[in-house]
Amino acid sequence: MDASDRRCMFRVLIRALTERMFKHLRRWFVTHIFGRSRQRARLVSKDGRCNIEFGNVDAQSRFIFFVDIWTTVLDLKWRYKMTVFITAFLGSWFLFGLLWYVVAYVHKDLPEFYPPDNRTPCVENINGMTSAFLFSLETQVTIGYGFRFVTEQCATAIFLLIFQSILGVIINSFMCGAILAKISRPKKRAKTITFSKNAVISKRGGKLCLLIRVANLRKSLLIGSHIYGKLLKTTITPEGETIILDQTNINFVVDAGNENLFFISPLTIYHIIDHNSPFFHMAAETLSQQDFELVVFLDGTVESTSATCQVRTSYIPEEVLWGYRFVPIVSKTKEGKYRVDFHNFGKTVEVETPHCAMCLYNEKDARARMKRGYDNPNFVLSEVDETDDTQM
Repeated sequence: MDASDRRCMFRVLIRALTERMFKHLRRWFVTHIFGRSRQRARLVSKDGRCNIEFGNVDAQSRFIFFVDIWTTVLDLKWRYKMTVFITAFLGSWFLFGLLWYVVAYVHKDLPEFYPPDNRTPCVENINGMTSAFLFSLETQVTIGYGFRFVTEQCATAIFLLIFQSILGVIINSFMCGAILAKISRPKKRAKTITFSKNAVISKRGGKLCLLIRVANLRKSLLIGSHIYGKLLKTTITPEGETIILDQTNINFVVDAGNENLFFISPLTIYHIIDHNSPFFHMAAETLSQQDFELVVFLDGTVESTSATCQVRTSYIPEEVLWGYRFVPIVSKTKEGKYRVDFHNFGKTVEVETPHCAMCLYNEKDARARMKRGYDNPNFVLSEVDETDDTQM
């Protein structure tokens, strides 16, 4: 190879590197600079929370939340739940402390009435509001120090003691049950299910597919897992009605189907972009101009608690990479164990991909027609007599 050939190869290499660098810079500017100026509104955040609010709800509908008080308490945030927890106990202790003080006041057992020494009070050793509050606390939480106690001289005090004991058990059961149910909710299990930050579009098995990677960070399985998706976008009906958040079903599968997934290692789920897919008429050049949100759901039963949980995430057009595939992350060690490298969980590499699904299927149809061939019914074979006009 002479010097001119080396210089030519060097120019081609520099040109390829420059084009790739400008391509990445252009994508970075579009994502970080122009993307910030027009952030798309999304219904479901990346961590599964729904971005929706309800307005103009009448008072009667709000009262329904108090009828279903158990679900309302479970849905409260932790700071509000702890406020309700503390208020319920302190409020009940103070309320019954006030009632015990009233009983002592009505029966003139307090020191300001100077009761005789041989008189038996309703409650021993209640000398004021503070001692009445302490007796209420000891009664409801069944501490029973023995210094303050109810005597048989007062039926009102006995009835109040029974009523506070029953109400205290109800408050303890409700609040402790709400705390336990809040801790054991399957929503926390869903935090250990993670989706890839981006979705990719590339060929898989000779078909153009949209691929998403999902992983279970725990070794315990999700039983009966089922994965599916919804495409949300604004559509206009033939009658002229505008439907915001119109939903279209998106079927996701793995090589073994989309139900009862063996979710022991990260899976790459994919949606085949065929003629029935809403992505069929999209192309690599027009994908970023689309206005849609792809919401992905994963339902399953927690193996340890048998509770059903749902994991959600969403992808907007800027988070769908056309012409990329995921980097492999599962390998086998020398000891015979399978190792998952989560450092490459969301990494992608660029691959050769048709710029639209229609082009891929048109190319396949053209190849199939070339292989099959077609009969021409108008073709007529006519025999021609060949004569030798050459004179020897």
